[in-house]
Amino acid sequence: MIEGARVRLNRWQQAAVAVGSAVGALLDPRRADLIAALGETTGKPAFEIVLGRMKKSLEGRAVLLERPRVISANVGHAWDLPSNTFGAAYARFMGSRNFSPDDRPPVRFMDTDELAYVAMRAREVHDFWHTLFDLPTNLIGESALKVIEFEQMYLPMCLLSVVGGTARFSEKQRALFFQHYFPWAVRAGMRSTDLMCIYYERHFHEDLEDVRRRWGIIPVPAAPKQHVG
Repeated sequence: MIEGARVRLNRWQQAAVAVGSAVGALLDPRRADLIAALGETTGKPAFEIVLGRMKKSLEGRAVLLERPRVISANVGHAWDLPSNTFGAAYARFMGSRNFSPDDRPPVRFMDTDELAYVAMRAREVHDFWHTLFDLPTNLIGESALKVIEFEQMYLPMCLLSVVGGTARFSEKQRALFFQHYFPWAVRAGMRSTDLMCIYYERHFHEDLEDVRRRWGIIPVPAAPKQHVG
């Protein structure tokens, strides 16, 4: 069972929450609760497709059966792993930004426990994907990751987030994003394996570059010199 009280909405209520969340998220992209609500109220068909793919995958089925949660109590051992491992890279990513895996908002608008878990899993593996693709957590990095998330899950919220993010770019940032980050993100999202079907916690002890190769991950290349500075 996913923590937090779930709320059942009819279609009109879902539409109202979706519109309100979209407007609020565009006005303040830092509102994780609004972004989460937008993802849930617009993403049920996409999450159902992801659920179907997970059921067809060996690791995906294991994730659904065991329902691991990316919370401090479960991933804290990553801080003790050798520096070359995927787990240690994740720990460095989180520690350098003073992030906590416990800060994700609960799922509230999914009809079933199974779909609620898939939605929560998508939310909680976000920082694993940041680590694997070596993306920063600034507005450009988050927008690029949303492109990859759309390629992987086809969530409408991802496209809306990219539109909202790019609207806030300076002219220089917009040029950098569309000339460098966007084309890379499209390729990276299409080339990588089905990232929702990976039991990441079982691979913490493995070499970072090995798992990247196995999963078809293309880390973000350095920005061209004319865009730096």
